[in-house]
Amino acid sequence: MYLVFLGLGSNLGNRLGYLSKAVKEISKITEVGQFSSIYETAPVGMNSQHMFYNMVIEVKTSLSPRQLFGKLKEIEKTVGRSSMVHLEDREIDIDILLYEGMKYEDEKISVPHPELCNRRFVLEPFSEIAPESIHPTSGKTIALLLAQCKGCSFVRKTDLSIELIHSN
Repeated sequence: MYLVFLGLGSNLGNRLGYLSKAVKEISKITEVGQFSSIYETAPVGMNSQHMFYNMVIEVKTSLSPRQLFGKLKEIEKTVGRSSMVHLEDREIDIDILLYEGMKYEDEKISVPHPELCNRRFVLEPFSEIAPESIHPTSGKTIALLLAQCKGCSFVRKTDLSIELIHSN
């Protein structure tokens, strides 16, 4: 089993609803562990006036990065993502941030996520649930990467939360 961290974001429509639906769908294919608070964040690298809700979740899976990536793209469509264009507004976006202790790259994905160290909007929620996780390329903890992050975009922890109800 792999310990994996996923970043989820939404900046269109019912942002909280999209995050909640995505976590529910992810729980159907993997074991969901911890998940962060929800953070309101400014768009980074895109021209948008819509603020994001972002969060990070921990999952345990036997899926390879390539297999998990394919399933996450299916979940995005199921949850309601209408455009798959990079750096556009989106109902839901799910990124593989890190497979603990693993580096992986192919023509579609890179693990760890190549921009992880530069994105405060991901490092804040990631550090909340797994500050001592080690970035396999830099060898630094997530907490240290957050402390060293030069990204100065707006990131604010909200009082919002989602609940994952396991049904047996």
